[in-house]
Parts: sequence; C-alpha cells; structure tokens
Amino acid sequence: MTENGLAAVLFDMDGTLVDSEKVWDVGLRELAARYGGALSDEARIAMVGTDSLATMEIMHADLGQPWRDPVEGADWLDARVLGLFADGLEWLPGAQELVTAVRAAGLGTALVTNTGRALVDVALETLGRRNFDVVICGDEVVRPKPDPAPYLAAAVALGVDPAACVAIEDSPAGVVSARAAGCAVIAVPHDVALVDVDAVVVASLLEVDLPFLHRLVSSTQAKIRSIMS
Repeated sequence: MTENGLAAVLFDMDGTLVDSEKVWDVGLRELAARYGGALSDEARIAMVGTDSLATMEIMHADLGQPWRDPVEGADWLDARVLGLFADGLEWLPGAQELVTAVRAAGLGTALVTNTGRALVDVALETLGRRNFDVVICGDEVVRPKPDPAPYLAAAVALGVDPAACVAIEDSPAGVVSARAAGCAVIAVPHDVALVDVDAVVVASLLEVDLPFLHRLVSSTQAKIRSIMS
C-alpha cells in the first residue's frame, strides 16, 4: 500500500550535494599516470555514479591493462581521495539550503552513495552528520547502484514506502537505482549529461523546494494508483 504524500528525501552525495567529483578526478588521473597512461574523457564520464570496483574495471580497460588488480587500484584511489576530502568539500548550489529545509519540515533524510564508509565519514564533516537520519554507503550493501538495493535499504531503515520518497541524483546509474526502488527522482546534471533518464531534470537544486518535492511525490503516487486500479 503506497503511503500518502512525501515522507523522506534521499540524497546522493558526490556531484549532487558536494562538488567532490573534481576531487575524484584528481585521484583517478593520478592513478592512471602511476600506471603509465592517461585516462580518456570518455572513460572518466563512464565512471560517474559507479562503485569503486566498476570504476577500476573501466580504467583498466581504457588503459589497455585488464590484468591489473581492481582491489589494489581501488584501495590506492580511496586513500588518495581520503586525503583530498580532508581538505574540505564545497556544497553545490542550493544543496545545503534544501537539506536544511527538508530537516526543518520534519521529513526523513538519508544519504545514499556508492562511496565507501571511510570517505563518507570525512565528507560528513562538511555535510553534517545530524542532517541525515540514515547513511547508506556503497561498501555496506550487497549490490551498489545501479541496483536498487541502496535505495531500498534507505527506505527500510527510515521505515517508509519508497513511493513516498524523492531521491536526488546526478548520474544515470543513480537514477536507475532510485527508480527501480520505486522512488520519485530529481536529477541534477553535474559532470554527466542526463538524457532520456526517468527523472525530473533540473539545472540545479536552486530550482527545488518543499512544494516541488510534495508535488512530485503526489504526481508519482497518482500514477501508481492509476496503474493499480
């Protein structure tokens, strides 16, 4: 049974709330250089929204070095990015204001990311731990995005119907994950163009406020009821 109205907002992290994709870019290009190559722009774009092992597989294929150990590469990358995260992260336009408004309205909040717990804990120094009732990390779920498991886990932890949630994403993989879980989705292009995605695309989170979120969930739930009737 679908809940009535908006119950929670589920936020992706990298490229959605904070401008951390440029930090990942530094680490990824440094790792490619350590391997004696240069990461192509096409491969870098394909990595956005993926988990660390998938990212390494894309890099190794791009460099023509499929024999490399993806776990070893992911560990090096995480350690490098951890140091860069520690220098501080910048909120993206409208993101902090939206999180604040959602919290003030008494709605549930979750951070749902493919990034691992160690890096997320550092990022939370910028984001604020108290801003999220639930934090779902990529290394703490059975299957990361684009599988629906992360968003389903967030809804279960919050005790809400996924259809009563709005997920906010910046990557095709994230949109697929959230929609498969049954959430309404807002997509904010950052490093990757979002074309033909099953989401409401906005230029930035400056365009999103509480009435916008409520309308989106009401519309999504009405479509579900229409299909079920």
